[in-house]
Amino acid sequence: MAIYHLRATMISRSAGRSATAAAAYRSAELIVDQRTGLAFDYRARGGVDHVETLAPADAPDWVQDRAALWNAVELAETRKNSQVAR
Repeated sequence: MAIYHLRATMISRSAGRSATAAAAYRSAELIVDQRTGLAFDYRARGGVDHVETLAPADAPDWVQDRAALWNAVELAETRKNSQVAR
């Protein structure tokens, strides 16, 4: 029997991290951070079998675009010690 385990870590600016970089790594994609202009390219990373964005049925279409979603999250938080993702 498999035992479920979840580890949730906070992505905060005070630690020098960004939600766009974390999303690019976890999804093995290329995401450009519009706030900093940095490109995070993890397309060569292996081990990612399935990637999916779950959103309510009435959510706008742009939410399904991972880069647009995480850039919107980064732009919504303006403080330098913001916790932008978990």
